Amino acid sequence: MPTGLQRRYGQRHLHFITCSCYRRLPLLRSVRARNLFVEILGEVRLRYQFALVGLVVMHEHFHLLIGEPTVGTPSLVLQVLKQRVSRKLRHRRRKRVPSAQLRLWQESSNAGLRSFWQRRFYDFNVWTRKKKIEKLHYMHMNPVKRRLVAHPKDWRWSSYASYQRQPDALIEVDFVD
Repeated sequence: MPTGLQRRYGQRHLHFITCSCYRRLPLLRSVRARNLFVEILGEVRLRYQFALVGLVVMHEHFHLLIGEPTVGTPSLVLQVLKQRVSRKLRHRRRKRVPSAQLRLWQESSNAGLRSFWQRRFYDFNVWTRKKKIEKLHYMHMNPVKRRLVAHPKDWRWSSYASYQRQPDALIEVDFVD
C-alpha cells in the first residue's frame, strides 16, 4: 500500500471510483461480461444501500460515481462487487469448457490468471456540483474517446441513457446534487 494514502469516508461526499482488470486485460470485453457486471452492481447496490450517480463499464476497467453506503464503506462495496463479478465470470466460463480442454483453456484465459482485478482502486471524493458534472462527462465520453462508439448514447454500459431518460437504460441512477 502506498504510504500516506487515506480513504475519506463518512463525510457524505460522492466517490468517483476507478477499478481496472488485472494487468488492464480486457476481461470485460464481452457483452455477457458487461451485462453481468451491471446486474451484480444492482444487487450490491440494494444490499449496501448506496446512491448510484454514474457508471461506465469498459473492456478493461470501470468507473462508478456513488454515494456513501448506508451499510459498510465504499471499500467494502468494491470488495464485494469485485469478488462476485470475478467468481461469476470465472465459474460461467469453466462450466462451458469440456474437461479435456480445461488445462489448455486455463493457461490461455482469465481462469488461469492470478487475479481478475488489480488489487487497488482509485477513489476521488467529489463534493461540488461542478466536479460531479465533470466526472459524469468524463465517464460518459470514455467509450467515445476509446473509439468504441461515435456517441455516448450508443454505449449501453453507462449511465448516459438514464440521464437522457431513455427507456432502455440497463440500470437507473439516483439523481443527487
